[in-house]
Amino acid sequence: MNGIINFRSNCRIEVSLNVTHPSPNSKTFVLRKMSKRLTREDYGKFNSVEPDFRLSYGTESDQFGDLYLPSGDRPHPVVIMLHGGCWRNRFGLEPLGRVAGHLQQMGIAVWNLEYQRLGQGGGWPTTMQDVARGADHLRLLARIYPLNLEKVIAVGHSAGGHLGLWLGARSHLPSSSELYFPDPLPLTGVLSLAGVADLVRGVAWDVCQGACAELMGGLPEEVPERYQQASPCQMGPVKIPQVHLIGEYDENVRAKMVQEDVFELQKQAFEVSIDLEVIPEIGHFELVDPTSHVWPIVEKALKRLLLTM
Repeated sequence: MNGIINFRSNCRIEVSLNVTHPSPNSKTFVLRKMSKRLTREDYGKFNSVEPDFRLSYGTESDQFGDLYLPSGDRPHPVVIMLHGGCWRNRFGLEPLGRVAGHLQQMGIAVWNLEYQRLGQGGGWPTTMQDVARGADHLRLLARIYPLNLEKVIAVGHSAGGHLGLWLGARSHLPSSSELYFPDPLPLTGVLSLAGVADLVRGVAWDVCQGACAELMGGLPEEVPERYQQASPCQMGPVKIPQVHLIGEYDENVRAKMVQEDVFELQKQAFEVSIDLEVIPEIGHFELVDPTSHVWPIVEKALKRLLLTM
């Protein structure tokens, strides 16, 4: 089955999945049609692409990011990239290096962010604090490198999708919150790839086998204020353009759950473009493989967010 199911417009948009894409510069990304869905083992074997710079935004070992800069001196639009892995320390940022390299070839600067994860110093409140510090660190980097901070979007996969949406919602946090940072860097869009927008719902759906409660340090009834401050759906209207992509057969983050999350986000910010596309016949990891036959769908969503700026 070819196509996308768009739940906002309640219509089906047909697209061809047999796409050819020229390989820019010296790095090649050849689109291929999958004979089977990618596994987490496949994801862990993704070859990374070396960044131009690896830069620290804090003193802890996992407080750093990889910066990918396109050629040219003009200020480039920026993607804050946030990897997944169930907020746990099994995976770092390296498997998303291929995506970062591909976006770099498109003329987009990428700040591929590492952060402290469960089992390695992360959890409440550290993981969200790291992501906030890392995002705000772009202000310092923009003094040195050609970065256009008027065009910054977050792109996150899985747990990183949650963190990207959280970056877009954190301006609602009260100053009393442990997650509060004054004057957060504004985003102009979020692309959530199999992301979780409501951690309470994530607990109910048992996303990543208990990882949501582990991240929060308790169940929703035990620490409700934490869920209110870390769940984009509960933080206040996220009034920036969003695209949510999810695979029909995703077994890590269920499409039905994401549909419920997005419906809630749309209700709160009906005047903003918030779209959900369920991509048939794929699982969890094809969305972050630039050689996948569904990559043009991801690229189209990315370009749409950049063009809305």
